[in-house]
Amino acid sequence: MEAMVALTGYSWPGNIRELENLIERAVILTRGRALEIPYAELRQAANFGAPETSVIMDQAKTGTLKDVEREHILRALSESNWVVGGPNGAASRLGLNRTTLNHRMRKLGITRPR
Repeated sequence: MEAMVALTGYSWPGNIRELENLIERAVILTRGRALEIPYAELRQAANFGAPETSVIMDQAKTGTLKDVEREHILRALSESNWVVGGPNGAASRLGLNRTTLNHRMRKLGITRPR
């Protein structure tokens, strides 16, 4: 019951992959019959995600969709140390294929800083 409260109380600002990864990790790490949710990770993600969500919403009020998309991609690239592909890369964080993210980066003129 505690796990269900934690899961439903979290806003899930990412996509379904975030939930899927958390459940997989919990199933692997759980000892016994009751699912043990990594509450610390959930709380940390909730605290980390709240300001970011409000920043994106503020940008959406003042910027174009293209501007908001560009900032969102730049933030994901920064958080992944400019790694585009792979399980910890920006594409995975954004729920995109690596090639799709590369295409959008070219389209938006995003290049790695020197």
